[in-house]
Amino acid sequence: MQRSEQNLLPILVVLAITQLVGWGTISLPAVIGEQLARDLGLALPAVFAGTTVMMVTSGLTAPLMANAFVKYGARRVMAAGSVAAVPGFLLLASATGPSLYYAGWVVLGISGAAMLSTATYILLNEIAGAGAKRPIGALMLVTGLSSSLFWPITAALTSHFGWRTALLIYAALMVLVCFPLHVFGLPVRKMQPATSRAQAANGRSTTDPGRLPFMLLVAAIAVHAFTWGFGSILIQLYKTMGMADDWALRVGSLLGVIQVSARGLDYVGGGRWTGLTTGLVAAFVIPIGFATLLLGGPATWAIVVFMLFYGGGGGAMAVARATMPLVFYDQAAFARASSHIALPASIAGAASPPIFVWVLTTFGSHAVIGMALTFSLTALAILLCLTHVHRKTAAAQMAE
Repeated sequence: MQRSEQNLLPILVVLAITQLVGWGTISLPAVIGEQLARDLGLALPAVFAGTTVMMVTSGLTAPLMANAFVKYGARRVMAAGSVAAVPGFLLLASATGPSLYYAGWVVLGISGAAMLSTATYILLNEIAGAGAKRPIGALMLVTGLSSSLFWPITAALTSHFGWRTALLIYAALMVLVCFPLHVFGLPVRKMQPATSRAQAANGRSTTDPGRLPFMLLVAAIAVHAFTWGFGSILIQLYKTMGMADDWALRVGSLLGVIQVSARGLDYVGGGRWTGLTTGLVAAFVIPIGFATLLLGGPATWAIVVFMLFYGGGGGAMAVARATMPLVFYDQAAFARASSHIALPASIAGAASPPIFVWVLTTFGSHAVIGMALTFSLTALAILLCLTHVHRKTAAAQMAE
């Protein structure tokens, strides 16, 4: 680990804990979706639509928060976000029907825009500038375990105390763990002068890479975000394919471990390639996993290959999603760019779980896997175009 990253270690520990809690506590529909549907009188796709409401709200809120990040810094915004999550969980815990259920997800969406992934990228960029790629990768080594850690926790809490009490416990975690860590464990912002790797190399500014690269970047991240929503239905998919409930939970929970392994490989070599390269490699791998599951599922070997390729590729793509903007934007522009990119990505990620679960329950496992395969191939095509455009632009600027 480089000296600068050693200095960042306490900050990364704080971010890892708060992100594990933040992402893990909102993943409950993947584990207890059927119980929620039964108790609230909702169809299963409607239950998963709660996550959709949260992600859409988060995406719509993110650009509005760009000014807050710029003016106050990520530390203050994240602290406010951890407090804002508390009423969201309280609303979910008291829900008896769709109104309070979706209201709770709206509040959690606002909280998520302030304290989850995009906020951590902005904070690390505030500290490390263009060197934020490896710290972001290091953070993702841990936060990728959120589902592996919290899916069993959610199942256990629900089994012993009921899901409403589990949500009250999650609200307490936000105010007693995340809030003080954000306030006392994160540094006050000290922005570096606006500069970039590209400026240092050839005197050009990367604050405005051009409309076409930006649109391709947004499209690639959004399409992948939709594809990655497939992970939220894994347990239900495996049940549909005939796997026992307990095994479906265990196998599905391995996804986080596999994600972390892939992120570890990217972290080890993170200084040798850019986030764009990571994204391109991941985009090649993910369709292989879907194709294998489509052709060989529900055979054990096919599920194993799928988990390795989908989990590994998705873990690497998560790093790429966070770090690809570093290829195009300098430190001063990163916060605004990341906030605006979060909108379409959040909407796409929000739409995917209810759509995937609807396709699964209506047309079966083969249809939903084929749909995911199509989207993964689309993401690959877009990233190939983005890579081509970036190389042409870089060559033209070097020739100037």
